[in-house]
Amino acid sequence: MNMILPVLRSTLYSLLQIVITPLYFLIVFAAFPLSPMSRYRITSGWAHLMLFLLRIICGIQYRVMGAEHIPQAPSIILSKHQSAWETLAFQQIFPPQVWVLKKELLRVPFFGWGLAMNSPIAIDRSSGKTALKQIVEQGKDRLKQGFWIVVFPEGTRIAPGKKGKYHIGGAWLATHTGAPVVPVAHNAGEFWGKNAFIKLPGTITVSVGAPIDPRGMESGDLNTMVETWIEAEMIRIGDQNRKAYDNSKIIPVSEG
Repeated sequence: MNMILPVLRSTLYSLLQIVITPLYFLIVFAAFPLSPMSRYRITSGWAHLMLFLLRIICGIQYRVMGAEHIPQAPSIILSKHQSAWETLAFQQIFPPQVWVLKKELLRVPFFGWGLAMNSPIAIDRSSGKTALKQIVEQGKDRLKQGFWIVVFPEGTRIAPGKKGKYHIGGAWLATHTGAPVVPVAHNAGEFWGKNAFIKLPGTITVSVGAPIDPRGMESGDLNTMVETWIEAEMIRIGDQNRKAYDNSKIIPVSEG
């Protein structure tokens, strides 16, 4: 692929993001006195705007398979993590949500400050059982407020084709709250890789699995079930995309 155009598009996107983000934060800051749900609806507008820019400038679109699986009740999303893209797109695909994240992210200028306005569950991942207790206590509160909870079990962005260790925090939260678990797989890293400046055009596939009722399950068993589904779905998404690419190279031969 000729990389000149993606570089130019990515540069334009980044420049607009640099200009827009501090200005939008002024709106976010003004929303501080509002209720958590009202604040979320305002702060998530930034993510919607960034997705719009990614689509019209960088040519990144997405499709959702299994959208019919998204429950009505507040649930826990356990998702593959490959890119910064899903942190934006999930705010458009799923109902209002908070994230379980490492507390260091809240110190990132503008982005982290905006996160702090969205009632995240910010943990010290090295604190072990203390972090699990915090996840459950704050998770119950967020679910009661009507928020969904997003957890990336691998804890960090993983390159396409790779797999990290699935940590038990999200499954632990589910088994201790009884909230449905929604597994999610996607291939965003193929278009916007970890810490990558260049964003490649194309259509990201997001696959939403059937919700899992965690009641009566052990956290470890639930974690393994989610891991198995996500990793199998990652292979299926890859196979589908390869077949679509191969078919696009077939040149029909005219008769006569």
